[in-house]
Amino acid sequence: MQWDIITNIILISSIIILAVFAFLGLAQLIHRKSLKKVDKEIKWMPLPLTLMAITYFIFDKFLIISTRPNGSGESSFPSTHVMVVATIFFLVAIILPRYIRSKAACIVLDIIMFASIILTCFGRVLANMHWITDVIGAIAFSVVFAAIYYLIIKKPKKEQNE
Repeated sequence: MQWDIITNIILISSIIILAVFAFLGLAQLIHRKSLKKVDKEIKWMPLPLTLMAITYFIFDKFLIISTRPNGSGESSFPSTHVMVVATIFFLVAIILPRYIRSKAACIVLDIIMFASIILTCFGRVLANMHWITDVIGAIAFSVVFAAIYYLIIKKPKKEQNE
């Protein structure tokens, strides 16, 4: 199997997982009849995803830093596959304990998501679609997006102690 196909499968899988949370949010909105009553973790998920989309647009259309190593001439920084997969999986890892009570299950899922991110990183380079700097840049952006998300949804210390 080619690396490009493997990384596409991981990308699609991450988007499907994101869709599950979108449907969960929609179900909460319908059932609870108010956006204010939708879980804060789900309600704020679009923010880092929007930041990711804006970042992609800027680097794809205006701030072309490098082109793909395969000679296609397409913009390659940052790796969109890596940025999407890492951002989604970082967000899911942050909120997973709220929706899955088993600590062991959360650890297993975190390992699977981390392995998928690593596989996507190596796969994009091995598929000759990105330079290592493209992958590192994508991870850096994903960490920033996840950190912003975490800071928004984290509970104040007063609530944590209750």
